[in-house]
Amino acid sequence: MSPAKAGHYIDVASGTDVASGFSRTIVLASRSPRRAELLAAAGISFEVLAADIDESVQPGEAAAAYVERLAIEKATAVLALRPEATVLGADTTVVADGLILGKPADELEAAGMLRRLRGRMHDVYTGVALVSAEGVRSAVEHTRVWFAPMTDEDISWYVASGEPVDRAGAYAIQGLASRFIPRIEGSYTNVVGLPVALVSSILMAEQPIRLSPEL
Repeated sequence: MSPAKAGHYIDVASGTDVASGFSRTIVLASRSPRRAELLAAAGISFEVLAADIDESVQPGEAAAAYVERLAIEKATAVLALRPEATVLGADTTVVADGLILGKPADELEAAGMLRRLRGRMHDVYTGVALVSAEGVRSAVEHTRVWFAPMTDEDISWYVASGEPVDRAGAYAIQGLASRFIPRIEGSYTNVVGLPVALVSSILMAEQPIRLSPEL
């Protein structure tokens, strides 16, 4: 490995920061506890500060462009509050039949989304953006997810569990919905809400991440 430039390193094994001349703080522009948990599990130190933005889909906007735009807008809004920081924004959506499925407004909408997803493949996209005073770096992760057939009773049971609330596509792959998902192609953490390997690769351009030898 070639010598790294002076920066702020994170020892993933211990989760501790090793200061080396890097003065910026990473701020996660999201209230999602799933994203915070994924970053913490990867040993990446951060603060949380979210800003509300309009998340409406623009006319004719493709899913990948939509999530990338929102990730940039979320991070940019927080950067206005913390101009000294490096801000990480992210947005995830589910796509089926060309339709962008966001968070269900109520149980009825959640059930409708699950009926659309059952017994077939759908796509999950997450846009990530790292924004600082120096500029913007962004990318999009794509994962294919297969749902097993679900009866109406399965859907009623799952909706009644409350898990579909505040979840894009009305399900959580890391929760009760895992029993209905036999297969995915691509990043698992992307479906949870943050493609950690992609985030790491973007962060490394700003601040190298040192992995312990055993990892």
